[in-house]
Amino acid sequence: MHSLGFLVSPSASASSTSTTRRGALRSLLAPAAAGALAAAGLPAWANAYPARPLKTVISFPPAGATDILARLVAHKVGEKIGQSIMVENRPGAGGTLGLDAVARAPADGYSLYLAAVTNQMIAGHLYPTKADLQRDFVPVALIANAPHLLIVNNEVPAKTMAEFVTWLRSKSGTVNFASQGTGTLSHLESELLLQRTGTQAVHVPYKGSAMAVTDMLSGAVSFMFDSVAASLPLIQAGKVRALAVASSTAVPAVPNLPTVMQAGVSGYDVDNWFGIYAPKGTPQAAVDLLAKATAEVLKEKSTIDELIAKGYVVTPGDGAKLAALTQADHRRWGEVIKTAKVSL
Repeated sequence: MHSLGFLVSPSASASSTSTTRRGALRSLLAPAAAGALAAAGLPAWANAYPARPLKTVISFPPAGATDILARLVAHKVGEKIGQSIMVENRPGAGGTLGLDAVARAPADGYSLYLAAVTNQMIAGHLYPTKADLQRDFVPVALIANAPHLLIVNNEVPAKTMAEFVTWLRSKSGTVNFASQGTGTLSHLESELLLQRTGTQAVHVPYKGSAMAVTDMLSGAVSFMFDSVAASLPLIQAGKVRALAVASSTAVPAVPNLPTVMQAGVSGYDVDNWFGIYAPKGTPQAAVDLLAKATAEVLKEKSTIDELIAKGYVVTPGDGAKLAALTQADHRRWGEVIKTAKVSL
């Protein structure tokens, strides 16, 4: 059973402005849209795209980091195109349930998928799936990165990454580390860290971060990678320490914290990125309209400020950039999984 998200609707005050923008965008895209729609064999009324609300599917439950990002972007893009965008939550099977559902949806521009590293670039190696992100979808836009922090409990003596690596080596593989579950990004970020530093530790998987943090505070596990939003209150309360952030770039929400690579671990340029995909065969005019609206939203200061406040890093990119990132991370995490001998 999946749970449906609430409808994300444009505000009434923005309706007239949105209508004007929509008219302008349609005028600009009309020639291309007509050709694309005719080639796709769609009816004439489809030239008015979007003529009804859209739907974005995510493979996570409500209220999490992915859900928050999806609803924020859906609302703002909906205002740009003059139609509501509903967010539908379809968690399960490592994210493949949501992926398969959108792959089977009509390729008419009204069904979208918010892809995440955990769901596809990792789960695709561990879970059977009928759909393939690179084969059965077209990339629309790269949106943002939701970095994880490397946090340790207060019993760990290390104050820097170099001290942490030295401490791990001294423990000869007896240290426990937590994750949000086997095969999650939280798990594989630690496996990659161990591989890059030539150290060992024992994995203790949990169902989400809440129970993992509880055991970390008790001393049962020593470290884990967790979201900025979940970690900051613990750090500010002095209950855990953050040593570095898993990101290829600095994170505005934690400006004084180095990335893992900046802290001395070479080759550790991890990003917990999110991007929009549409089913293969979606008219190019629809893809172009959505990509343009998304790019405009991600340039707005209000959007940037809101995402930064919630722990995200805005990383706008076109479909080509998203496709390249998808391909690279699918290969990268496949190698990590194979080396760590991860299985479900």
